[in-house]
Amino acid sequence: IRALAISMVEKANSGHPGGPMGGADFMHILYSEFLNFDPTDMSWPFRDRFFMDAGHLSTLLYAQYYLLGNYKKTDVENFRQWGSVTPGHPEVDVLRGVENTSGPLGQGHAMGVGAAIAAKFLGSRFGDWMNHKIYGFISDGGIQEEISQGAGRIAGHLGLNNFIMFYDSNDVQLSTMTDEVTSEDTAMKYEAWGWKVITIDGHNHDEIRFALKQANAEQEKPTLIIGKTIMGKGCVTANGDMFEGHCELHGQPIGHTGADYTKTLENLGADVNDPFAVYSEVASFYKTLLERKSAEAKEKKVEISAWRNSNEALATKLDSFLSGELPALDFESVENKPGLATRAASANVLAYLAENVENIIVSSADLSNSDKTDGFLKKTHALKKGDFSGAFLQSGVAELTMASLANGMALHGGVIPVVATFFVFSDYMKPAIRISAIQELPVKYVWTHDAFRVGEDGPTHQPIEQEAQIRLLEKLKNHSGDPCFIALRPADSAETNVAWKMAMENSKVPTGLILSRQGIKDLPAVGSSRYQDALQAEKGGYIVKDEQNPDVILIANGSEVATLLDGAQLLEAKANVKVKVVSVPSEGIFRLQSKEYQQTVIQPNVPTFGLTAGLPINLEGLVGPYGKVFGLEHFGYSAPATVLDEKFGFNGENVFKQVTELLNK
Repeated sequence: IRALAISMVEKANSGHPGGPMGGADFMHILYSEFLNFDPTDMSWPFRDRFFMDAGHLSTLLYAQYYLLGNYKKTDVENFRQWGSVTPGHPEVDVLRGVENTSGPLGQGHAMGVGAAIAAKFLGSRFGDWMNHKIYGFISDGGIQEEISQGAGRIAGHLGLNNFIMFYDSNDVQLSTMTDEVTSEDTAMKYEAWGWKVITIDGHNHDEIRFALKQANAEQEKPTLIIGKTIMGKGCVTANGDMFEGHCELHGQPIGHTGADYTKTLENLGADVNDPFAVYSEVASFYKTLLERKSAEAKEKKVEISAWRNSNEALATKLDSFLSGELPALDFESVENKPGLATRAASANVLAYLAENVENIIVSSADLSNSDKTDGFLKKTHALKKGDFSGAFLQSGVAELTMASLANGMALHGGVIPVVATFFVFSDYMKPAIRISAIQELPVKYVWTHDAFRVGEDGPTHQPIEQEAQIRLLEKLKNHSGDPCFIALRPADSAETNVAWKMAMENSKVPTGLILSRQGIKDLPAVGSSRYQDALQAEKGGYIVKDEQNPDVILIANGSEVATLLDGAQLLEAKANVKVKVVSVPSEGIFRLQSKEYQQTVIQPNVPTFGLTAGLPINLEGLVGPYGKVFGLEHFGYSAPATVLDEKFGFNGENVFKQVTELLNK
């Protein structure tokens, strides 16, 4: 493993060789003696899972899975090259054994904690036979990242004894030794969070075995195994002297350091002329190992089959959970009182989902009574240590951790994660939202208090630029060629029901629902019902007030659509202007429609006006070069929402004024 790791980095002339050399002993013992998986069925739902936090140690994963037969020799030879399946940082590839995309430190192990929560949730519903483990691997950098606070606290608080994490403690980071940046006692920190902590020599195989046996036997707590390791274990200089533990071995080929690549290969027993070759005794070892792993998995599958035969209804339910299949849902049946805030309408939908979709886990960052996820909570109860029969995760004030946990739940499979907070605090979640998008995970984000109408809380709590930031993701394609994120800002209660329908049916990418704090006047029904009208939102944008030959088209999303209707009344009554009003809850989805449909909704060569409570750029792509957008280009102020509407010009009178100026121009 060490020889392969340094050879990949040396050939690519890029990468991190020292860490994999230090972590190789643990990896070897874990995979050969403890990790339960089926080599013939890598996506087996009941396998143990390994979550890499230290994504820069990707060669450790690739070397291990090369020996297990999941990568070809050419794959490891083309590390970090165009078109290879061995990118610089691991990208989720379950069939080859890579459970998660990692690289931004801290998120990988938080995803592992999320997977452990999902496993506990499912186990509480289907039985103790579902006893697979989640393993994590973290480095000094991951331990330092702030997200480790949230992940450590939550895992300990919930007593996730199915989560076992190895901390590769080599006291070296990329630019310094760790003692230059920290003097904390990591073991005491994790013990304070409620973890079992075992400190070992990370190169002593007997100590590694002992620690893993202890961790697997633990019934009450997650386990942290602190492995004291040596950066660049096995490196030597050109004259054969040991050259280990140096900072410079962290982030560059060892041939660029005081170590000598060829001499180190010789020291490791590798073939200098064919460094990617598998030693004959290693090949023999892994042949036997794979046979044993397959046989052990087969035994477990016999146990599961017996359970299935005795629990046919539960087995059918489990299969539906794992497949992502939804039960039949009637979002039109969710009733809303007139003029609700869209967060309140969302609460009604969540209450309905709590009673009709059994594998949702909803989480809120200490805001359930404000973001109205308590609509769900009132129908269930919180997850807690020893009792995972509930479906609500009280994550506390930890937006980034919460979002990363949701990614891990989605990666594990079998559950539908929903996370909620105020829209302005989506800023705290951005790194995890981005990883959701890259991994193509259908996490549901609920963001309330969507605009300056948060009011008295002032500029720190009033989102202005957040919608523009989130909507940029709708313009960014993932590796499958789809918009990597769907952002929905519904205009009233009926659109909120439809937005939830869209979110639940979206199994390809993450969805964000952007919801109001304040009540919104319901849009008038044009067809058989307002809900039937709002179903057109599934096309991203649609007409809410039609006019065959309009003088002007007014465009908005969210609460501003109702404001446009107020302005349209004034324009028609006072200026005899023919007005068409369009709601575009998702420009991303709207742009996926046919050009014909788009031009039916927003005719070209018609003056177009947009109204947004955020930055004007939110709608500039829709109004076109000759249109006009009225939005905010400054932070908010502390005052009642109604006062801010008046001061900022978000009312029918200003719509009349702005549109009149546009038409006169």
